Amino acid sequence: MLDRHRPQRQGRGCDAAQRLSEGARARGDCRWHGGAPDRIQEMQGEKGMKRTKLRALTFVALLFALVAGAVVARADDGAAKHAGHTVAGAGKTIIEGGTGGTTPLPVTTILAFHADELGGDFECLALAPKDATSGEFTSNAMYVTGKVTSVAVVGETATLRGIATVTGLGAGAGQSFIARVTSGGPGATITLEVSGLTFHEILLEGNIGIH
Repeated sequence: MLDRHRPQRQGRGCDAAQRLSEGARARGDCRWHGGAPDRIQEMQGEKGMKRTKLRALTFVALLFALVAGAVVARADDGAAKHAGHTVAGAGKTIIEGGTGGTTPLPVTTILAFHADELGGDFECLALAPKDATSGEFTSNAMYVTGKVTSVAVVGETATLRGIATVTGLGAGAGQSFIARVTSGGPGATITLEVSGLTFHEILLEGNIGIH
């Protein structure tokens, strides 16, 4: 009786040991010598992969920061280059004192200009009546067309400097000019110096903007 039951107990013991072994291998139990080396190598491989991924992410983040910094620096540089004042205006003016003298004739001008730190254009056409009895300004008294080379702004006044070609009164090419303008609508003032002449004008129609 006893001999028949002993093999069965030994079989159960072997089954338990086998299950324990399989469970330890599945859990990666380092105390189970049969699975320890493989598990250690696997863990080392996972750590290596994590370090590689971390290095790659760090490199990508650094590269992105460098590119973003370059873009911002270029944008700031572009803004600095184009930062400055813009002056523009157009309208009709009347010259203070007209043609001057004891019997002055009125003179009106058609004026237009625009300029910034990069340059600009200036146009001024002076018209006068044919005689003292006429109210029609049809006589071309003077025309100034020029390129603005510099702009300076102080408060509400802008000073434009450049080189112009002049026909009519004060005719000549390569004439330096200075135009001082104040911002606003009718009532704003323009002072034009060109060909050794100075004209003080008052804006009748239009607008002058200084930004």
